[in-house]
Amino acid sequence: MSQTFKVACIQLNAARDIAPNIATASVLIREAKAKGAQFILTPENTGMIEPKRPMMLEKARPESEHPGIPAFGALAAELGVWLLIGSLQIKLDATTCANRSFLFDDKGRVAARYDKIHMFDVDLKAGESYRESATFRPGDRAVTAETPWGVVGLTVCYDVRFAHLYRALAQAGACFLTVPAAFTVPTGKAHWHTLLRARAIETGSYVFAPAQCGEHAEGRKTYGHSLIVSPWGEVLADGGEEPGVIYADVDPAKVGEVRAMIPALRHDRKFTGPELPAIEPLRAAGE
Repeated sequence: MSQTFKVACIQLNAARDIAPNIATASVLIREAKAKGAQFILTPENTGMIEPKRPMMLEKARPESEHPGIPAFGALAAELGVWLLIGSLQIKLDATTCANRSFLFDDKGRVAARYDKIHMFDVDLKAGESYRESATFRPGDRAVTAETPWGVVGLTVCYDVRFAHLYRALAQAGACFLTVPAAFTVPTGKAHWHTLLRARAIETGSYVFAPAQCGEHAEGRKTYGHSLIVSPWGEVLADGGEEPGVIYADVDPAKVGEVRAMIPALRHDRKFTGPELPAIEPLRAAGE
């Protein structure tokens, strides 16, 4: 394990257009660097939160044309930081996007890409309804990347409910798990802290979870409470409900200490049963 470092999670209230969000995120990224952060993360949907599907598809851009990629790459290089952009809407065709994370190294190069695997298709009691699969093509590959401090495993938002993904990332060597999110308020109040602490505890990993917050276009609301969680499950920083930046000093050696105390990642056992019911595969956009 490498030396200690300072991590920062940016909490945003994204608008519905790309350019203002790049500008707002860049200001906070600079602030984080000024306060000593070496690894800086932004939330899911850093590029935009556009609730109307036709408008979102109109505004989304292919990776080769998305203005956020050169802008954030140049910023990472200028500041000499590692930068995770939680996700951008990357247009794949006329009706389909990927919800894609980008990890930039301190030279501004794309060190890893990750397409969100699990689609948030739910109906909530308050009347909110979400159908990510109507617009987004899910990823099918778990992603890890080497950083100067250890291996990071990339995930996005709704992925946090699928514990096997995090176990696989940790067993592949990840010491740090990223969970950029735009969590709804009802599910955030009920589950956000518990799920993130559980993923840290189950894997003995640090969890970095930058989040969207507040009210967005068309009345959509997100929960906020960006979190940095230790491998023991302690909440090291909580972003509350307003835009801003949270920080924590991270000691990679703590990962090894916790995993030695509770070596559960080495204790998997094969088992049989129960018989699982047949489940209709999710038909996502582009399939």
